[in-house]
Amino acid sequence: MSNPILSFLAESLKQAGRTCRGGWHILLDRGPSQIQFWFIALGIGIAAGFAALFFRKGIEALQAALYGTDNINRLHSFAETLPWYWILGIPIAGGLVVGLILDRYTPGGRVRAVSDVIEGAALHDGRVEMRAGIASAVSSLITLSSGGSTGREGPVVHMAAVISTWVSERIRASGLTGRDLLGCAVAAAVSASFNAPIAGALFALEVVLRHFAVHAFAPIVIASVAGTVINRLEFGGVTEFRLPDSSVFQFYQELPAFLLLGGICGFVAVALMWTIFWSEDMASQIQDHTGMPRWLRPAVSGAMLGGLAIWFPHIIGVGYETTSAALTGELVLHEAIVFCILKVIAVSITMAGRMGGGVFSPALMIGALTGLAFGLIATPLFPNVSGSHTLYALAGMGAVAAAVLGAPISTTLIVFELTGDWQTGLAVMVSVSISTALSSRLVHQSFFLTQLERRGVHVAAGPQAYLLAMFQVKRVMRPMDDERAAPEDHCQKLIEEGLYIDANATLEAALPVFERSGLTFLPVVTQTGEGQAPELRGALFHVDALRAYNKALAATAAEEHS
Repeated sequence: MSNPILSFLAESLKQAGRTCRGGWHILLDRGPSQIQFWFIALGIGIAAGFAALFFRKGIEALQAALYGTDNINRLHSFAETLPWYWILGIPIAGGLVVGLILDRYTPGGRVRAVSDVIEGAALHDGRVEMRAGIASAVSSLITLSSGGSTGREGPVVHMAAVISTWVSERIRASGLTGRDLLGCAVAAAVSASFNAPIAGALFALEVVLRHFAVHAFAPIVIASVAGTVINRLEFGGVTEFRLPDSSVFQFYQELPAFLLLGGICGFVAVALMWTIFWSEDMASQIQDHTGMPRWLRPAVSGAMLGGLAIWFPHIIGVGYETTSAALTGELVLHEAIVFCILKVIAVSITMAGRMGGGVFSPALMIGALTGLAFGLIATPLFPNVSGSHTLYALAGMGAVAAAVLGAPISTTLIVFELTGDWQTGLAVMVSVSISTALSSRLVHQSFFLTQLERRGVHVAAGPQAYLLAMFQVKRVMRPMDDERAAPEDHCQKLIEEGLYIDANATLEAALPVFERSGLTFLPVVTQTGEGQAPELRGALFHVDALRAYNKALAATAAEEHS
């Protein structure tokens, strides 16, 4: 006779299994409920937080192994004691490994970063490339450990986006859900990287999703807090930078000086971005002209970085030691100016070599040096109405970074949370607002959006510009067997006149043809081969294209205002 207790337990386990399987099928068919979504957001936040933590610890471990110092926060000071051939050889070796990884595992041999995450949110239902993303994370880790002069936030953000993409694929998330999960992952990654929960949440909304929808706020905050907890379990509640007690905004008469500093920082940010883009174009032209294999390009940049680091080791890695020295006023005027120029050059070399890394940390360093140089000049000229020159370094750090990211709100908060100084907010906000307003007139709103614009992805102009690129003609056309299809003889006549559209083209290419021709429909064809006539597949009606575009605009507006 069977034990009734064991039978009851067995039946209970079977029922629980059926319930779980039923819940999973409902999740796949209908999408997650609000409570389920919050738990998923929490899980993604924890995963992204650990990914950011492991990335940071990995850089520290590999950097310590390569350069032989246990205190990576004093890396450039230690590097001054190393033999010149060691400083030269490490970036070359790192660049060679990076080149081989990117050449094999990424289309185009290009590292994926924040701009690709923005594109994924706008055009690909919150998804990014997973294989290329993993390769990019490994490449960026090697770059930052071996002397590359960039930051860790770019690869961390994309790595978090890979995690959210994996989850979105598993639960078959809709575009709305996928984008929200992407925002959760990004918020957690930024929070875990900089111990900045408020800024992490706002960065995801302001930079990646590019709207402040209420429905996304709660899960993104949950994920951001989870990422911060991961950081603080390892590092405690300490800030990244320590400021001197004298960094106090003392006189309202100083405000015009911070307005001027904001304008200067705006020009410095634009100069940084233009230099990076010019260097990338120049490197590509040299590569095409010489026939250099793309796997060798990062190693060449590594050689240039190593040669520069022999004389100026301040350019190695993220540069927090130099940033801290600027914020505490430990540098003199000529050092601040020279290090700022050299950092711009080093970042451009790293980016031109496609070695990996982000621009946020370099922007912080360049901004702090710019602000310090301004303060060292301004405070002696007007000693009676001036506070500490280190306050200008703090304001400059925020102003340049905000202009580069195109994110004045989240960058201002990141600066506050990195330094723990909330008393000087007025000075920082004034400088940030002026620099962002100026730089946005000279580039496509930010470094990331300008990167996308250079690739032909028109995200900067808003949904009205990029939504057309999301619809392929073959998804909107009426096939020839449709009861509302266009007359075949009329289509063939238009094809003979050269008025047709390829089935794989997008509405972005089709609508201008409608405008020029005044036709109500266009034949849709596929190219069968060179010298052969196109094969008729159907017809794209102008009214159908406009209807699809209007529905997409309405859905976007509903998402942004929900």
